[in-house]
Amino acid sequence: ADVGWITGHSYIVYGPLLSGARTIMFEGVPTYPNPSRFWEIIDKYQVNQFYTAPTAIRALQSYGDKYVSNYNLSSLKVIGSVGEPINEEAWIWYFEKVGKENCPLVDTWWQTETGGIMISPIPNVIECKPTYATLPLPGIQPILLDNDGKEILENNVEGNLCIKYPWPSILRTTYGDHKRCKETYFSTFKGYYFTGDGAKRDDDGMYRILGRVDDVINVSGHRIGTAEVEDAINQDINVIESAVVGYPHDIKGQGIFGFVIVKDIKSEFDYFSSIKASVTKHIGPIAKPDNILIVPGLPKTRSGKIMRRILRKIASNEFDNFGDTSTLLNPEVVDIIVNLYMDEVGS
Repeated sequence: ADVGWITGHSYIVYGPLLSGARTIMFEGVPTYPNPSRFWEIIDKYQVNQFYTAPTAIRALQSYGDKYVSNYNLSSLKVIGSVGEPINEEAWIWYFEKVGKENCPLVDTWWQTETGGIMISPIPNVIECKPTYATLPLPGIQPILLDNDGKEILENNVEGNLCIKYPWPSILRTTYGDHKRCKETYFSTFKGYYFTGDGAKRDDDGMYRILGRVDDVINVSGHRIGTAEVEDAINQDINVIESAVVGYPHDIKGQGIFGFVIVKDIKSEFDYFSSIKASVTKHIGPIAKPDNILIVPGLPKTRSGKIMRRILRKIASNEFDNFGDTSTLLNPEVVDIIVNLYMDEVGS
């Protein structure tokens, strides 16, 4: 993670030092000189805690099991996921192939602004559930609000994820812009800290993060979370990773556009039908993508997060202003996607 994010400075550097623990760092990327770099380091240095992003998990999964199966990962006690919602296929691969079904997989939800992890399984105490951050840590009181700011008390529901009461590490201000801090986090729903995320709460009160609220697509009056659609797309055996965004649609209000990375591009294969079938199976026909573009990569920050605002612009046929792209790990992929869009979808 970049040092500007809380994972970079507090969880990688300050926290371990204060606890007298070791942090192992290496230069480069986890796929060079080959995709076994993570697993080789864990084996060599007997790492017992491993924490990474779903994007990295999906990327390493795409290379197959051979790069992980040749290493001894028995030193691991806890494995974790952070940064964005993790899809079920990646969760299961990570749990089985890396954790060997012996390690709790803590899918942690929090933000730099919260100052620490907020919702997460406590290892060996709370049962882990694929794609769920599960339950809040002691003292944290998350709630779901509807769009009118009314608290949703029932379970098996979706809503806007807010925090009801303050906690010790809550942000106090934003440096140089206190007004923006108040407007962003404390004004949308008066009296609550608004996370900006949507969430689902199951019958047991466990929380599944659905992604940013502005990543919710309104299709013919149905609110559909992009994370759910991406999860369904990624269940397709041909798919490595996907990013879903909404775009203006004359009839539905918003359409669903999927940018998809596949394992082996076969010109004669009908990826569109295969992916639509996967989404129909796991969610329903209402969530089928209207457009799918097969791409070689996705625009990501150095911490592995997909920069969806760029994809929203492309899907909406807008190419004039992508904003600040200085934090992109792979800025060249934007032009590649634009050219593919122009060739496949048209202007």
